[in-house]
Amino acid sequence: MRILITNDDGINAPGLDILHDIATEVAGKGGEVWTVAPAFEQSGVGHCISYTHPTMLAKLDDKRFAAEGSPADCVLAGIYEVLGGTKPDLILSGINRGNNAADNTLYSGTIGAAIEGALQHVPSIALSQFYGPGNVELDNPFEAAAAHGVACVRTLLEKGHWGGEAYQTFYNVNFPPVPADQVKGTKVVAQGWRSETSFSVESQIAPNSRTFLWVKGGPQHLPTAPGTDVHANIAGYTSVTPMRADLTDQAALDALRDIFE
Repeated sequence: MRILITNDDGINAPGLDILHDIATEVAGKGGEVWTVAPAFEQSGVGHCISYTHPTMLAKLDDKRFAAEGSPADCVLAGIYEVLGGTKPDLILSGINRGNNAADNTLYSGTIGAAIEGALQHVPSIALSQFYGPGNVELDNPFEAAAAHGVACVRTLLEKGHWGGEAYQTFYNVNFPPVPADQVKGTKVVAQGWRSETSFSVESQIAPNSRTFLWVKGGPQHLPTAPGTDVHANIAGYTSVTPMRADLTDQAALDALRDIFE
């Protein structure tokens, strides 16, 4: 099996090393793991691609490349430049430092890479490690992902739904903020919504009297509704959410047809 891995935390992020270990085990004897990751951190860029300027690609080692671009750029570079147009059998993105659940999903470059993989009709999985009081002080905060990642990926590969002729299904996986031995299991859940959490900005006056704005995230410990991702993660479960890049509001289609047609 040939696996392409990437992330949005950058080529030197510790989560990428853990993802490489997971991918190597999943690929098996005789398999290949190729890394194409951003040269610098690209958190929050979503499904951005560098459409109006070129992306520099540097080979760092055998099967290891850094691209000065977004995670989605890395997927494109991996498929069409590094692998010469031969699509991999699987794309793994992560392991993100922090959760990509609920509304975070919409901003995540980790998710953006999986979206691009799905648009290229390659099975794609985004993996993230929720941070919280239960794991942030561990020697390895990614302990839950490292211990349970291989089994999760293998189960999705062997038994997951990979349908969709146009917008193919991809998967968003979040490991809970607990030590590996405290993970209670896996829940298949919907994307949640933190009703009292949103991004905002905070201003700061620089020494030259210019105003600069810093983007602020909201609290991450607030649970979402039962049956959704953050609720499962806070309860100690790995969440698995099937997704598609089709943004159509299906529930509104018939109502709008009645109005306009």
